[in-house]
Amino acid sequence: MNKTELVNFVVLKANLSQATAQRAVNALFQTITGVLSEKGRVNLVGFGSFSVQKRAARSGRHPQSGEVIIIQAKSAPTFKPSKALKEIVQQRKQ
Repeated sequence: MNKTELVNFVVLKANLSQATAQRAVNALFQTITGVLSEKGRVNLVGFGSFSVQKRAARSGRHPQSGEVIIIQAKSAPTFKPSKALKEIVQQRKQ
């Protein structure tokens, strides 16, 4: 599902206009992005949590030359699904 499909789904499920659903989805994404950019955490009960995880510096290899390079430390967004979400997905697989 892409963003347009998500907005269309919100239109149907919440009985909203296309423009209102678009603003709601954009507001949600902007809020999550804003909190994560401040190294915060977003917990959505029954769905999961978004957070920022620090990744340590490490060594790697250049794929063409094989030269050893240092990959710098960085922060990356992560998502951890809730137990309820995992169970729902597992039930649908069966």
